Amino acid sequence: MEQNKLRVPNSDKLKNVQSLCDQSDPYSGFKKSDDDFIKAMKEISAWHIEKSDFYRDLSQSQKFNPEDIKTLDDCLKIPHLWAHFFKGNEILSVPPSEVFLHLTSSGTTGQKSQIFFDEWTIRSAQRMVDWIFEKYGWVTETQKCNYILFSYQTEASSKLGTAHTDNFLCKYAPINEVFTALKLTGSGGHEFDCFGTIDAFKRFADQGLPVRLFGFPAFFYFALERMKKLGLPPLKFHKDSMVFLGGGWKGHADKQIEKNDLYELAEEMLGIPNDRLRDGFGSVEHCIPYVECSHHEFHVPVWSRVFIRDVETLKPLGLNQKGFLHFVSPYITSMPAHSVIMGDMASLHEKCKCGMETPYFKIHGRAGVSKNKSCALAASELLKGKAS
Repeated sequence: MEQNKLRVPNSDKLKNVQSLCDQSDPYSGFKKSDDDFIKAMKEISAWHIEKSDFYRDLSQSQKFNPEDIKTLDDCLKIPHLWAHFFKGNEILSVPPSEVFLHLTSSGTTGQKSQIFFDEWTIRSAQRMVDWIFEKYGWVTETQKCNYILFSYQTEASSKLGTAHTDNFLCKYAPINEVFTALKLTGSGGHEFDCFGTIDAFKRFADQGLPVRLFGFPAFFYFALERMKKLGLPPLKFHKDSMVFLGGGWKGHADKQIEKNDLYELAEEMLGIPNDRLRDGFGSVEHCIPYVECSHHEFHVPVWSRVFIRDVETLKPLGLNQKGFLHFVSPYITSMPAHSVIMGDMASLHEKCKCGMETPYFKIHGRAGVSKNKSCALAASELLKGKAS
């Protein structure tokens, strides 16, 4: 598909950010792109120091200078923020008039992250998804599809990031019909329409068009499990159907099953082959798309780098070790979220069986929050001192 040529907000100061984010092959030349990545991270760090008073103060407090970024490991020196820091703080590196899109996280309880995008940032992230879908052959512009979205039915004014993403993904094949599984209630909440979902399974199987299923894995599992418990016969979806999950299990972690077990259940009940069952990892705080390969590993694309941090010391860990998941990418100009530590436990690996040269990470669940809350508080103190 055709992507419009995007331009960074300042082509003189961000020329390496532009160059890196213009790389259209998500995974080729990963190691060769290290120099480009380092230059881009130096530029974006200087950008946020210049544009955000908060980030300038944070950098000064840590004696950080973008000129110190000379190697990939030097990216660990960049002052980071915790993903949940954005739940209580709105930090911009662009004027409010340049905010193109405002999205929130999809947490089921408590405060939601408030993330603001200028046009470059959100278009750049969307273009990355375009290139990954092209890479895997999931763009079918002439084949109509039915869609089942395991995400929130929303009003036009909704800012929910997951709903925005799932609706965005419907552009890669023409829409015949869309069924949304989490229905709006009169009270403004949502309820999972399990039986409506099963009816959609049956109706779409009978129609014979490819079916694309996007969204939260928990509700996909609940529908498949209910089918089986009711003794309903397995269905056979069109061979070009696909599942692309994302968003995690949220408030249903107690019911979470192994990913391979979910995929086996999907193959059994809907006839979707294993290599058409994929998961994606991402968040509104860090919109780089991490998509499973045919061996179900989350590969790191050329536009980002992943580090693993020790949960006690935050020191970087080596391959195959578990710690906090740390994302670094220069794509975002609207907020200083170019170095973000998530609340997820993960490990980094190399040499995937799929043959791609990029490293990949495994998710090992959510970490305890006491440690990273204290780190986020340190950043928050800078804001309080600024306001007093």
